Amino acid sequence: MTLLASNALTQTKTMKAARFYAPGDVRYEDTPCPLAGPGELVIQINTALTCGTDLKTYRRGHPVLIKTYPSPFGHEGAGTVVSVGDNVTRFHMGDRVVAANSAPCMACFFCQKDQYNLCEHLDLLNGTYAQYLKLPARIVEHNTHLLPDTVSFDAAAFCEPLAVSVRGIEACNIQPGDRVAVIGLGAIGLMMLKLAKLKGASTVALGRSSLKRTMAQDFAQADGVIDMTEPIDLQTVLSQYTPHGYGFDVVIEAVGQTHTWEMALNLVRRGGLVNLFGGCESGSTMALDTRRLHYDEITLVSPFHHTPRHVKEALEWINSGMIDPTPLITHERSLSQVPEALNLVASGTALKVAIRP
Repeated sequence: MTLLASNALTQTKTMKAARFYAPGDVRYEDTPCPLAGPGELVIQINTALTCGTDLKTYRRGHPVLIKTYPSPFGHEGAGTVVSVGDNVTRFHMGDRVVAANSAPCMACFFCQKDQYNLCEHLDLLNGTYAQYLKLPARIVEHNTHLLPDTVSFDAAAFCEPLAVSVRGIEACNIQPGDRVAVIGLGAIGLMMLKLAKLKGASTVALGRSSLKRTMAQDFAQADGVIDMTEPIDLQTVLSQYTPHGYGFDVVIEAVGQTHTWEMALNLVRRGGLVNLFGGCESGSTMALDTRRLHYDEITLVSPFHHTPRHVKEALEWINSGMIDPTPLITHERSLSQVPEALNLVASGTALKVAIRP
């Protein structure tokens, strides 16, 4: 399908999209092309990426991201502007852009506290698993960026997950020479390993997938990689990778399971920091040793999502060439193969799958 020339033409065309009907039920079908209203853009998706959140949604639904059925699906992507709504002056037909999957209202209690990721009226966006995507006015205003010609659509599509990773690492306050352990080696965990390394830390990666452990070495240059498919003696890990076996300065949990949250607390040193980054299933609980938390002065942080500042910083990391996330793309699939792509990720065969609408 060629680029659409006008809003009027957009109204008369249909497009292909992978739409979410129910857990395990994603259908490739025709749907009307979107129309850009005031302040909005329509982009042609050049690259969309699979995501761990999309996999969870595919398996069990999502109470925040999926509210109506059938629903647009997918939230990581980059593309080309094909329709420009009234009052949009920063973007033009043919511009190469990337948009984050949300934008804050800038007016609620949390936005006034500069906690934009907790905005009470966060405008969330789904629909990158499609030929075309409409960007709401608020996302156009606050979280859409032009791409330089030197940045590929594949690299730009990582802007949202890298923004989340940038915010996660920022919360760790990593100093040069710190010992940092990352549990969980999905794309987010690997990008946080990379960022920690760039901040001068010595890093250790803990993961189950052989593909991801290899990525920890090749992409993130981890100083140590531990196979979690084998029983782990935590004291041996501490003795091998931390001075005097005291524990890591920073431990990042990027899985979202209570047993790995507990592992993170057992790996951190006195006075250290644990980043509970991986979100557990709603209703999950765990026991905490209050003596350890208090008398060992353990800091717990749990960063969530991103803000417009972190999206800009992520794009700067990519633009500068300091981070090239494209090696994390291990497979490519067509738009009609979104379920297959998600199943590849679930099996551990793939890390990130690029969807080519």
